[in-house]
Formats: sequence, structure tokens, C-alpha cells
Amino acid sequence: MKRIEILFALTLLFSCALVCLADNRHMGTWKLNEANSKLATSTTKNHTVIYEAAGDNTKVIVEGIDSSGNTVRSEWTGKFDGKYYPVTGDPTSDMRSYKQLSARTMSFTAKQGNKVTLSGRIVISTDGKTRTVTTTATDSAGKKVTSTAFYNKQ
Repeated sequence: MKRIEILFALTLLFSCALVCLADNRHMGTWKLNEANSKLATSTTKNHTVIYEAAGDNTKVIVEGIDSSGNTVRSEWTGKFDGKYYPVTGDPTSDMRSYKQLSARTMSFTAKQGNKVTLSGRIVISTDGKTRTVTTTATDSAGKKVTSTAFYNKQ
């Protein structure tokens, strides 16, 4: 009987360690697949998105080109817990929130002051090689625009 208890405890410990140490599927560098994407003309084209560990937080670096053709780069560091953390370098937001919904799905919201400027959903494919980002934003005319961007993992 003691053998079974020890075996069960070791199995449980090993399983918990695997879950804790498992690589987050969002981590890494993602490049925009523009040919497959449907981007609104008034939104920023994010050509590279990088997720990297920053202590017990995650750092998200987004590089792209805005609708005027200017290069943009923003950085966000925080947890995928649904709370807002500061964003730097993004002219359309000063706070961003990510929430892990499942192993492959996250939602996010960006705010400028108290006003939501962007919201969306990120879904990683089952093979982990692609991600789909669907966003809804408000353009400069106050109109809601939706974009769907496809990214390939590098």
C-alpha cells in the first residue's frame, strides 16, 4: 500500500512540474503573413510581435507601420491576468490588458486614458505554428473597424 501512495505522489509531483514548466504557446517571435491577413487600412500593420519572459512577467514587443507609413514600436510588460499594465511607444494606448482564456487563446484590450481604443482575441493553432489575431478598433473618424491578422512563428 505504501508503494502505491509513493508512486501516486511522485506521479502527481511530476505532472505538476510539467504543467508549471510547460512553455507558453504564445512565447517567441511572430511575423505577419500579410497575404492571408485582412487588415483595415486605417490601422497599424504590426509586422513583428515578440513575446519573451521578463522575470515572472511577460514582455510583448510590437513593431510595425502605422497608417501614415511611420515606423512604430511598443512595449508592454505584465501578466496575462486581465489587469491593465502600462504600454510605451503606442500612440493609441497607454495601458493594455491580456487575459489567458485557454492554453491557445487570449483576449486583450488597450486603453488611452479611460477609453478603450482596441480589443481583440489571439488564437494559436493546434500545431503552434500560426496565430490569428482578430481586433476591433475605433479609427480617427470614430468608426469601428475590424482586422484579422495571421502570423507565422519564427
